[in-house]
Parts: sequence; C-alpha cells; structure tokens
Amino acid sequence: MTESAASGVSSNRVAAYLREAILGGELRPGMRIRQEDIADRLGASRLPVREALRMLEAEGLTTHEPHKGATVPRLSPHEVDVIYRMREQLEPLALVESLERLSESDHERLEQVQRQIEANEDLEKFLDLDREFHMLTYSGCHIDPLMSNVTRLWNSTQHYRRSFVALGGRSRMWIVNAEHRLILDAVVRRDGDDAERFLEGHIRRTRIELSHHPEVFE
Repeated sequence: MTESAASGVSSNRVAAYLREAILGGELRPGMRIRQEDIADRLGASRLPVREALRMLEAEGLTTHEPHKGATVPRLSPHEVDVIYRMREQLEPLALVESLERLSESDHERLEQVQRQIEANEDLEKFLDLDREFHMLTYSGCHIDPLMSNVTRLWNSTQHYRRSFVALGGRSRMWIVNAEHRLILDAVVRRDGDDAERFLEGHIRRTRIELSHHPEVFE
C-alpha cells in the first residue's frame, strides 16, 4: 500500500482543495504553500501533498522556488501582458475548433450562464460564471495540447482578473455583457470568423485596460 493510500487522503483531493484556495483568492500570488501545514489541515501524509503540488504546477497554479518550496506564482505587469497576448492567439483558435461540436443544449446552457452573469452582483460568482461561459464555448475543442495551454493561461491570471474586476465593479459590466452577447451570437450561428474576431477583441480590451492599472500588481 502506498503512503498516499495509507493516509486516506488522495492527491486529487489535496489538489482540489488547493486549486479552490488559489482560484478563490485565499492563497494569493507570492504566498508560500507549506507542505506540512496542508498535510496537517487535511489529515494527509506528505506524499499526496507533494503529488498534488506537482499536478498544480502543471496547471500553472503553483511554482517551485529554490529555498522557498511551493508558492503561488507572482507575475509582473509585463508577464501578464504577454500571457494575455498568448490568450488572444490561442483562445480564438480553440473557439473555432469547438464551434461545430457544440450542441443546441450547449447553446442553451451558454444563454443561461450569460443571463446569470447579467443578473449577478457578486465578484466571486462572476468569476465562476465567466469561466464557465468561456470554457463551455471551448468544450468542443478536442485538441488536448491547445486546451491544456488555454486552461494554464486562465489559471495563471486568475488573481489579476479578480483584482481588475473588483476595480471596475458593476460600472464596467455592461462592456463584458455586450462582448459576451456578440460571442454567443457568433457561437450559435457557428460563424468562425465573427467568433474569432469578437473573442480576440474581448481579451485584448482586458489586456489594455489592465495595463492602465498598475495597482492590480501590487
């Protein structure tokens, strides 16, 4: 029996706990993740914690620093700008690859999610719904290397997206909703050219607006 099995707590459970803590903002960029603290909190041995941290590093949620161990990555404004430029190229490609495989029930769910976004006033709920909206539009893309990179880039910028949305509040949501509606319309029509153009502009606008708010990176 492995140490992971003997502890009764799997690496997947540890990874799920840490993933939620990082994406939810409990663990912020630059914070150290102490293996012993996580093991004690979850009643796990060190092995599943180490395995979980390796899984999360592959997802872009943790990094390993010499003499510090596992930490939540802290990105500079330039690094975030480059990541958003990568997203501008990769996500429209994933969307176009996905379009023909999305069903009418997928379209209906996207409409439901967008209506929830438009009625929502909670920051964390918005982040969850926004992620669901975009990831569902990509769900028909079955090219694993592409989707792995898309997910990793989303994960690595979650904290900065949260801080940016918090700055704008409800006053800027009309822009997000208008862009989502354009993307959704193109998805339903299965118009790859429009979907690609609208999504690229949606991501670019966020990148440009982020560059005007250095306080997000403090």
